[in-house]
Amino acid sequence: MKDLKRVSKKLSFHLRHEPDLLGITLDPQGWVSVDVLLRALAAHGFRLTRAELDEVVANNDKRRFAFDETGTRIRASQGHSVPVDLALPDSVPPAVLYHGTVARFLDSIMREGLNPGSRHAVHLSATTDTAITVGARRGKPVILRVDAAAMHADGHKFQLSANGVWLAQAVPPAYLTFA
Repeated sequence: MKDLKRVSKKLSFHLRHEPDLLGITLDPQGWVSVDVLLRALAAHGFRLTRAELDEVVANNDKRRFAFDETGTRIRASQGHSVPVDLALPDSVPPAVLYHGTVARFLDSIMREGLNPGSRHAVHLSATTDTAITVGARRGKPVILRVDAAAMHADGHKFQLSANGVWLAQAVPPAYLTFA
């Protein structure tokens, strides 16, 4: 089996950010045919079997990818910088969610709130452990507590992605405290 991490990074790059570089087109909800994806990868020197793809989807620790109900299409679960509408229903969040970041972003966050930047939504987690892991990718993590219950009561919408990541369009600073 190919290195799962390497395959996951390759798939993330193309299914979330640069499908054109692989010569694939995502549909409006981010789906692409598995056969089309595997042919495009092979055409670019990255041979991957369907069994290997199944293993990556099933065993990715962050569950970054999902097959549709037929198993014939695949997409990234969230984190796209290309235009997609994941068509996730609005969901009632837990009372508290968390966001992992690093100290150098705190002044801006506490002034402007959490914004999606180049992505479609702000990513939030239901546990501090996940937030720590996310924040640690950029240095020593700082964990912010999001008063999701108050946000929801005030009309803010939340969606839950297939891999358990909570998504919001933004988190105003009034709903943020340090965890």
